[in-house]
Amino acid sequence: MKIAALQTVATPDLARNLATAGRLIAEAAAAGARLVALPEYFCLMGRRDDDKLAIAEHDGQGPIQDFLAGAAREHGLWLVGGTLPMRSATPGRVRNASCVYRPDGQRAARYDKIHLFAYDNGRERYDEARVLEAGDTPVAFDATIDGAHGSEHWRVGLSICYDLRFPELYRALMKPAPCDLLVVPAAFTYTTGQAHWELLLRARAVENQCFVLASAQGGTHENGRRTWGHSMLVDPWGVVLAVRDEGEGVVLAECPLDRRDTVRTQLPALAHQRL
Repeated sequence: MKIAALQTVATPDLARNLATAGRLIAEAAAAGARLVALPEYFCLMGRRDDDKLAIAEHDGQGPIQDFLAGAAREHGLWLVGGTLPMRSATPGRVRNASCVYRPDGQRAARYDKIHLFAYDNGRERYDEARVLEAGDTPVAFDATIDGAHGSEHWRVGLSICYDLRFPELYRALMKPAPCDLLVVPAAFTYTTGQAHWELLLRARAVENQCFVLASAQGGTHENGRRTWGHSMLVDPWGVVLAVRDEGEGVVLAECPLDRRDTVRTQLPALAHQRL
């Protein structure tokens, strides 16, 4: 089955960002992708943190969610909709939510980012907790996906960006049944991405013996922020199957389930887990 990570350089303009996402989804579908993931903040990279509040949607309704559902339905694919700001009961806070849509446009899952990024090296300062409210529940879903060799059953675990640094989340996603694919929409900073992005993605793939699909923001944004990019697909042995350094585009690779089976049979580490 072909899987695609979409890389964008999002702007402060929602309409432009949705147009870019629509074009890239169509490009991935035309190339044969059956599951596609957008990056974190694909819909808005604002000039200020609280710009998210202006476009935040109620769960189940709003133009961003309508766009994602319509794109999944139009192209007949599974769509992991990056992230969008979802309204919270807490005033002045939103959830950073990743919503997944089936090929018929119906929503299959929603995951709210659990770990909120903070960083200060004296030059760059970030604190997502200023605007975001953390989620508290790991989310995985089951998908039956039509591929070139018939229907395949995939279990897919969801995570977002900074979650990547917390392996206990991914261990939780491997129970009660192990995932075949872990998805990581992200907007890693250039500084932290250069140091740790690929290292962490390959580690999560190796320790959980599954595919990892990482869709990232990648480039210099209109607000002056630079993101690392390097959207990639990693196989269960830690091999990088495809990658794009910077700029918008589609990162596509064939991900055969028998590769997962081979790795888990030859090195049954998941069966050896004791804690």
